[in-house]
Amino acid sequence: MATAADGVGSIAIDTSQLNMSVTEPAAWATAMNNLGMVPVGLAGQQLVTDSICLRGFDPNINMVTGITPVNPMLSSMGLVAQPPPPAEVPVIKEIIHCKSCTLFPPNPNLPPPSTRERPPGCKTVFVGGLPENATEEIIQEVFEQCGDITAIRKSKKNFCHIRFAEEFMVDKAIYLSGYRMRLGSSTDKKDSGRLHVDFAQARDDFYEWECKQRMLAREERHRRKMEEDRMRPPSPPAIMHYSEHEATLLAEKLKDDSKFSEAISVLVTWIERGEVNRRTANQFYSMVQSANSHIRRLMNEKATHEQEMEQAKENFKNALTGILTQFEQIVAVFNASTRQKAWDHFSKAQRKNIDIWRKHSEELRNAHSEQLMGIRREEEMEMSDEDSTDNLSSKKLRVDESALAAQAYALKEENDSLRWQLDAYRNEVELLKQEKGQLFRTEESLTKDQQLQFLQQTLQGMQQQLLKIQEELNNKKSELEQAKEEHTHTQTILKILQDQEINVLTVPVVSQDREKNPEKRSQPLKSEKEALLIGIISTFLHVHPFGANIEYLWSYMQQLDSRISANEIEMLLMRLPRMFKQEFSGVGATLEKRWKFCAFEGIKTT
Repeated sequence: MATAADGVGSIAIDTSQLNMSVTEPAAWATAMNNLGMVPVGLAGQQLVTDSICLRGFDPNINMVTGITPVNPMLSSMGLVAQPPPPAEVPVIKEIIHCKSCTLFPPNPNLPPPSTRERPPGCKTVFVGGLPENATEEIIQEVFEQCGDITAIRKSKKNFCHIRFAEEFMVDKAIYLSGYRMRLGSSTDKKDSGRLHVDFAQARDDFYEWECKQRMLAREERHRRKMEEDRMRPPSPPAIMHYSEHEATLLAEKLKDDSKFSEAISVLVTWIERGEVNRRTANQFYSMVQSANSHIRRLMNEKATHEQEMEQAKENFKNALTGILTQFEQIVAVFNASTRQKAWDHFSKAQRKNIDIWRKHSEELRNAHSEQLMGIRREEEMEMSDEDSTDNLSSKKLRVDESALAAQAYALKEENDSLRWQLDAYRNEVELLKQEKGQLFRTEESLTKDQQLQFLQQTLQGMQQQLLKIQEELNNKKSELEQAKEEHTHTQTILKILQDQEINVLTVPVVSQDREKNPEKRSQPLKSEKEALLIGIISTFLHVHPFGANIEYLWSYMQQLDSRISANEIEMLLMRLPRMFKQEFSGVGATLEKRWKFCAFEGIKTT
C-alpha cells in the first residue's frame, strides 16, 4: 500500500484538514450528486499532483510521454489509489474551493474545450473568461496550485497571461479550462465567468527552448566527437628531420634488435623524402648495410621456429598416441562388460547407459585414430626416399653448412662496412679541404665582383647621361631648323609686302618701265621641273576660281612629289605675279591668304 500511495502522489490526508461547508445549497447538491458526500475545501493544498496529471512527463525532452488526467480532488478524499482509467472513459471533474472563489466543473456531456497546437517550450498560458472583478491576487491564488508562477500579465478585457517556471505546470493549468469561476457567494455577473485556458506563444519561452536545444545539440556534438576520438586509431609517431646527429643515433638503433622496426620506418621515410645526396650517400649506405645484416638474424629465427614447430608436432603426435591407447583401453572395458558373464548382472537402465557410453567412446576413438593417421600420411609425403637417420644427419650437415655460410657472409659484410666507412672518412676530408679552398677563393671573388659591379654601375650612368645629351642635341637641332624655316618664311612675306606697297604707290611708273623694258616683266623659269609645277598649279587654281591657300595647294602637290615644300611653292608663285595673285580675306583672327590664277585676266586687259 505504501508503494501505491507513493505512485499516485500522497493520495490520503488527515481528516482534520477537511472543511465541511453547507452554506451553499447548490454546492452541497452538486457534491451530493457527483460524489455522494459534502463538498470539500482545501486550504493551500496542491490542485493537481505531478504524478497524477502528468504521468511519465519528462521536462528534459519537452514532451509529455503519457498524460492521464484524473480527478484532482482524489488526493483529499482519503480513498485507495485506483489504476488510471482508459482513454475512452471520460474524466469526471469536481468542484474546487479556494479562499476567495469557487470553481465549478463544466457539463460532462459537453465536448472537451479545444486548445491550439502546443508551441515548443511553452511555459505561458492564456486564461480567458475571467470575472470582471477578478484581481491578480485571486488569479494567483487559483493558478499557483499548478506550480510556481513567474509572471502574470492581466488585461482590462477579462483575460490574462500566466507564465510558469516549468513546462509541465502548463498542463496542470490546462486542466482548469471549462471551469466556471465565481467570486465568493455573489450571484452578480461581474463576479462569475467561464475560464478558457489555452497554450500561449511567448518569445521568452521560444528563446529559452531554442537555447536549450542548442545546448543539447552542443552536448551531442561533443559526445560524438569524444566517441570519434576514442574510436580513432592512434596516429603514428612523428618522423624527425634528417641531421648528422639523428643519423648516428639511427645507425645505433638499427643495430639493436628491439628497436629495429622503429628505426627501419624512419630510414624508409628519409630515403623517400630525398635526403640521400652525394655528401650523405656513404652514411645511408652504412645504414642500409646494417639493415641488410638483420636478414641473417631473421633466417636464424625462422629456423628455430621451424624446429620448435617440428618438436611441437612430435609432442602432439606422442600425446595423441597416448590418448588413443587410453581410448582403446576404455573401449576394451566396455566390451568386457558387455559379455554374457557380466552383462546379465546389470539392470536394464545400467545396460542402456553402458551401451551409450560404449558407442560414444568408440566414436571418439575412431576420430582420434583418423587424425593420427592423417599426421602420419603428411609425414610420409614429406619424407624422402632416404631413411630417417640419413635425413637427420643431412639436416644437421645442412644446418652446419648454413651456419658456416652465414658466418662467412657476416665477416664479408663487416669488411665491406669498414671499407665503406674508410671511403666515407676520405670523402669527408676531401670535402673539408675543398670547402676551405673555396672560402679563400670566395673572398677574392667577392672583392672582384664588387669592383666589377661598381664599374658596371658607373658605365651605365655614363651611358644614360650620353643618351640624354644626344636627345637634347637632336631637340635643339630640330628647333634650329624650325627657326630657320620660320625666318625664311618671314623674310619672304616681308618682301611680298614691300613689293605690294611699291606696286600700289608706283603703278604708273612701273607701267612705263614695263613698256620701256618688256624683258623685266617676269623672271624666266630655271628648270623644266618649275615649268611642270606651274602647269599643275595653274590647272589646280583654274578649277578653284575662288582661290586656295598655300597649305591646301601644298597638300595636293605633295601627293605628286613628297619632297616639295610649301615655301618652294610660295616662292614660285611670287615670282610670277602676272599669272598668280595673292588676296586676303577675312578680318582679324579669320584673316586668310588665298592664291588665284589670273593669267587670263592679263590677256583680256591687253
